[in-house]
Amino acid sequence: MSENKSSEYIIPEHQLTPDEMKQFLWGAATRLRGQIDATGYKEYIFPLLFFKRISDVYDEQFQGYVAEGGEEYANMQVEDFTIKIPDKAHWRDVRAVTENVGQRLVEAFIAIEQANPGVRTDGRVVGGLEGIFGPKDIWTNKNKMPDHIITSLIEDFSRYNLSIASCPADEMGQAYEYLVGKFADDAGNTAQEFYTNRTVVSLMAEILRPKPGESIYDPTCGSGGMLVKCLDYLREKGEAWQSVKLFGQEINALTSSIARMNLYLNGVEDFSIVREDTLKHPAFVDGSHLRTFDVVLANPPYSIKAWDRDAFANDKWGRNILGTPPQSKADYAFIQHIIASINPEGGRATVLLPHGVLTRITEKSIRQNLIKLDVLEAVISIGKNLFFNSPMEACILVFSTKKSANRKDRVIFINATDLVARKNTESFITPEQISFIKNLFYNYGNVQGRSAVVENSVIASKNYSLGTKLYVKRIISGSCANYAESINNWHSASDAMNKSFNVLFDQLNIV
Repeated sequence: MSENKSSEYIIPEHQLTPDEMKQFLWGAATRLRGQIDATGYKEYIFPLLFFKRISDVYDEQFQGYVAEGGEEYANMQVEDFTIKIPDKAHWRDVRAVTENVGQRLVEAFIAIEQANPGVRTDGRVVGGLEGIFGPKDIWTNKNKMPDHIITSLIEDFSRYNLSIASCPADEMGQAYEYLVGKFADDAGNTAQEFYTNRTVVSLMAEILRPKPGESIYDPTCGSGGMLVKCLDYLREKGEAWQSVKLFGQEINALTSSIARMNLYLNGVEDFSIVREDTLKHPAFVDGSHLRTFDVVLANPPYSIKAWDRDAFANDKWGRNILGTPPQSKADYAFIQHIIASINPEGGRATVLLPHGVLTRITEKSIRQNLIKLDVLEAVISIGKNLFFNSPMEACILVFSTKKSANRKDRVIFINATDLVARKNTESFITPEQISFIKNLFYNYGNVQGRSAVVENSVIASKNYSLGTKLYVKRIISGSCANYAESINNWHSASDAMNKSFNVLFDQLNIV
């Protein structure tokens, strides 16, 4: 790179507080209202945020070397910077342009991506900026994004210093996650594809208890929030979060780019995010087998119908260990992928899924094989309204490849459906509720109305149903004279209905 001229680019001295950062970012996004639909905000704001951040960090590093040994010395060090910015591809270069701003921005994006390839190591590509800025044609469509709108956005971002000293990685990561959540909220029904309620993810991380140096994998990583929450778990405990290795796969190109930006902005360098269909083309393999990880967590797309069931039935990676799921619901295909991805020597996983996976008749034989495999450690039912524009209940399945002696051939069922708080239109699990649920899991006992440790043989006697309410009995106030009799009658009727359905499905050859 030629001589750095960072002195020409004046960075404001004001240091943003976390709240100011959030307000500023959302304020920049709202400038797009009326110009594009809310679902498209993320396509513009995230790339600009990332571009501004890496430009300011580049200047910060350069000035540090200038202070250490002068400008000539600093110019000698730029090739070793974490992210390289080529000539004429810096934020200040684009800011100086007054015409065809979108085209100039695209040229800068492409130059930066090409100057920062990923590093192939350990059978994977680590880091790298290839494609990270997302689709480029959106910036050159002047009808949709005229020069004056792009210029206004650039000036909004130019008001503040986004260097590491001014905005440390953890604060930048929090602001980024805030923005992801705001975009999801504003986008409505499309939010689910890339955003999972972060309080639910916090619960999943608390149960997994990731450790320094472990490998962590999300096979449907969306915007990377689950991976970040594992980092937050370690950060909050003062442990070495920098030593973990993060892996993710995401089918959507833009969303996978958002995940990569998220990890970079959280200060992570050792990560691999691959854009690909997890069921069709798993990205992380070791010879003829899937690569395995110490920690896996995921929120797979719910009950998708458009997937290659025939290929999974004869899966060359050996994932179809429990049975082929029905075409109409791929949930257990993702579950089997996750089980096959857990380190056999003490790996663990949490998976967020629709409640139907616990009881659907067409998947009974798969649940039977799951229980026989004895890797299911817990079923946690969580409450309604924790997902954007959906009142559905969900569940968290906890898996472990090395159950402790007292947990072998058993599953703990936890009923947390009522442990939901609500403020305005937002539902969430409070820190106190997260702690309570986590303690139920780790204390591993029977708590009336809350938890039950159930032997696998008992689950078998219940036709392999994993419905939490079947095992965790509600506390009923008032008269209960006929309660036991009513429950027995309900079970008898339910068993009879299930047998009738099974006969019908066999006759119709429905899978």
